[in-house]
Amino acid sequence: MTKNKKTFWENYRFSIMLLSSIVLGSILGGVLKEKASILKPFGDLFINAMFTIVVPLVFVTISSSIANMSNMKRLGNILKSLFLVFFSTGLVASLIIIVLVLLFPPAQGIELNLPPAEAIKPFQTGNQIVAALTVTDFPQLISRSNMLPLIIFSIVFGLCVNMVGEKGKIIANGLEVLASVFLKMINLLMYYAPIGLGAYFGALVGEYGQQLLSSYARAMLIYYPLCIAYLLLAFPAYAYIAAGVRGVKALKYVISPAITAVATQSSIATLPVNLEACENIGVPKD
Repeated sequence: MTKNKKTFWENYRFSIMLLSSIVLGSILGGVLKEKASILKPFGDLFINAMFTIVVPLVFVTISSSIANMSNMKRLGNILKSLFLVFFSTGLVASLIIIVLVLLFPPAQGIELNLPPAEAIKPFQTGNQIVAALTVTDFPQLISRSNMLPLIIFSIVFGLCVNMVGEKGKIIANGLEVLASVFLKMINLLMYYAPIGLGAYFGALVGEYGQQLLSSYARAMLIYYPLCIAYLLLAFPAYAYIAAGVRGVKALKYVISPAITAVATQSSIATLPVNLEACENIGVPKD
């Protein structure tokens, strides 16, 4: 029995709703101007909810995936792939933006009145590395301000649960259930996303609209077309390298995380939506 093909609307319904809400919110913000601040609480509700859920979500998803791994060599392969992809794609993006900025300086003709710079403290490599990778107390770990220490803790915790063996199965199964619960919370929260992101954009445009049309216009005309071109050209290339035609087709699930990233300007806020996209694509949990 062959499955019925989904229509364009069924495939992209949520992404179209998100884009439409952002466009409508931006138009409303431009019309209302300073009065658009009344929309801000509705946008903040969505952003704050995302930030609230991201810390426990990161902990349970990472620790549960490692705790339930049957072969630790797989973890090593995943980490190798992660660093390779992160470095190579980051290098390509960096080179492209450096070349473009050299050819078309985005700050040309803009004068900024900046306060005098404070004296720069000497850089202490050892202390900086320790501060980046660890925290001084457990409560500090449960904060989106310390995501890297939280991720490292989650990996180590998952490894220890896995190493305990049969006795750790209860914890591993519990973590897996918790991960499913938090992902379900994300699913529920995304019903509010069109309203939240629309209101958030409306408030932003109302507050900074004049600056966007004057001081930042040149930078926007350079940066956003480049981002769109990179999205349309580089992403399909990466997807094809990863999984061929099936990978390119799966890019439809990347639209929601991309829109959330543009709207919130926060990679942390985008994490929950990325996890949902991975689940839709069929990426294994670990």
